[in-house]
Amino acid sequence: MTAPPTDERDRAAGAASADRAADHALRRELLASARAVDLLVLLAVPAVLVGVFSLPEATRRSLAFAYADPTVPTAFAAHYVHLDAGHLAGNLAGYCLLAGVGYALAVFGGARRFFLTALATLLLAFPLVLSALNLAVPRDAVGFGFSGINMALAGLLPLLLGTYARARFAPGASLRALPAVFFALVGWIALLALPVSATGPGIAGLATGVAGALLAVLYASSAGIPIRETVREGVRTVASRPGEGDLFAVGAVLVVGYPVVGFPADPTGAGSVVNLYVHLLGFCLAFIGPFALLAVGVFET
Repeated sequence: MTAPPTDERDRAAGAASADRAADHALRRELLASARAVDLLVLLAVPAVLVGVFSLPEATRRSLAFAYADPTVPTAFAAHYVHLDAGHLAGNLAGYCLLAGVGYALAVFGGARRFFLTALATLLLAFPLVLSALNLAVPRDAVGFGFSGINMALAGLLPLLLGTYARARFAPGASLRALPAVFFALVGWIALLALPVSATGPGIAGLATGVAGALLAVLYASSAGIPIRETVREGVRTVASRPGEGDLFAVGAVLVVGYPVVGFPADPTGAGSVVNLYVHLLGFCLAFIGPFALLAVGVFET
């Protein structure tokens, strides 16, 4: 074996050193910009979820939302109730990932107020909204768990990614392309929730997936956005910016990857069924409402 030339090793070492310096600079900026009150708000959610889980099981079951006998208190409380540790752990992990990455994107993208306002809305208003809309599908069952709010955070994430990209990579760029991302993600969700098959609902999943992709392309085209050039230039820019580009890549992977968790092909589990309807509602509403506010300039980011 022969060792690489000295100049190549030096260039590689220099690039690695620059990447580490960029990562350290980004972490220092986050630590300097993060506010104690923001962190308390973010940490309050896991504290509440764990606190509710510490209640007696009978009490937790009484807080679940019974579709056949709905009440306003259970409509809100049910979203913070978990009956087993595995369910709680999964939702805690999802929240920490989504809220943590979302907060970092908001801080670096100049969208802190937008993020915190949206988060408060998701935590305080969405439980009632999702429970009320859940009654549109009559059934004798009970609902509980934080996953609907987690999917709402996932719906908010593309907006935070867009504000971050505009602030860090393309100053002055418009956020008008974001609905194209939304259409593509809804198509992706359809493919996940309704696996492709030759007959039955698999055709609906494939059709919705294709429709989502086509709507994304048509919307971007109508907005005058050259998709191929934009993607190519975006990838080049992100790859050339260590630290900042890494955070964008993490956010992008989460945007595409988290629906795999929220929309399993087989929603049935041990004695429970994943409520795909509530997950989809949470995702869509958390994108549409905040995007409308961004579009009309309520939040200057």
